[in-house]
Amino acid sequence: MKKFLVRSMQILLILIVLLIVGGLLYMRHDRFGAVPSGERLALMESKANYRDGAFNNIEHTPDLAEGTSYTDVLRSFISKRERNSPKSLIPVKKNNLHHLPIDSNLYVWFGHSSYLLQLDGKKILVDPVFSKYATPVRLSVRAFNSEYSYTAEDMPEIDILVITHDHWDHLDYNTFMKLKHKVKHIVTGLGVGAHLEKWGYPNENITELYWGDSTSVAGLKFTSATARHFSGRTFKRNTTLWSSFILQGTKKIYIGGDSGYGKHFREIGNQYGPFDFAILENGQYNEMWKYIHMMPEEVITASKDLHAQYVIPVHSAKFPLANHAWDEPLIRVTKAAKENQVNLILPAIGQIVYMNDIPSNTEWWKGLE
Repeated sequence: MKKFLVRSMQILLILIVLLIVGGLLYMRHDRFGAVPSGERLALMESKANYRDGAFNNIEHTPDLAEGTSYTDVLRSFISKRERNSPKSLIPVKKNNLHHLPIDSNLYVWFGHSSYLLQLDGKKILVDPVFSKYATPVRLSVRAFNSEYSYTAEDMPEIDILVITHDHWDHLDYNTFMKLKHKVKHIVTGLGVGAHLEKWGYPNENITELYWGDSTSVAGLKFTSATARHFSGRTFKRNTTLWSSFILQGTKKIYIGGDSGYGKHFREIGNQYGPFDFAILENGQYNEMWKYIHMMPEEVITASKDLHAQYVIPVHSAKFPLANHAWDEPLIRVTKAAKENQVNLILPAIGQIVYMNDIPSNTEWWKGLE
């Protein structure tokens, strides 16, 4: 019996060592990106909120809410989660995006935080993730089953690709490798270019902005603004900047990225508003991490702070990254918008929304299990 126990412990130890070594080797894959260095790192180090090798939020932003521990978070994910993923297929409108009317300003959502904007004849793709998984390990966080899944091949030529931050559900290696020949220019946060260069994107086609910086690309103005979130593709956090963006052409659009609610929305609204459209994250939230992801009701408050004529919620209907019901973000944000008389746009995935002819919401999620 003693020999059996010793042998079992030896085998377990070998398996643990192999798992650690395998994990370390896997993390050397290009999909994890690169650590900023050289002139890029020197520029990052010159910023006031970059300390001890990492960026920091302007407003105090704990990872977890007061009274919450990581054990609580782990327990919540282990426990049964009701309707976390739909049993029904997510309905999708299949449209040929290669033949969009060039004279129309429009918006097309692909689920979660991936969407296409056409503004003043230019095509802007934001945070494209067309993979089936939102993690580096293809064993968890699988996309919901849907009637159709848009892919990189479905995308037209992209004038500007916008990356709000480098989390896996916003910056997908497989998608970016397939889009490489279609993208003319990239606008992103400071430090994120290190990943893109490693993946073969030319440095001259990448513009990295710090909060408050602006650039003009293809006749459109982009201004980086604050967000209340974090970044990271490995165990070390905040080695690149997370951002929101103000897009200005004949329409003014707020590209929110991921952010908890905070005073920055009112500051951005007062400085850059009013906005024709505010595209804000609404989903993957929990009171335990309320400082880095908004509750649906806060989405409506943020849209009012921004002085937005219309708000478009994203960050839902594709990946189960939190333990709420899959359709809860849509239900709650709709209720809050009605109570506050806020104009809400909630298209189905793939539906073309023309900015000068806003459609009525169909509440497409109703009746789905």
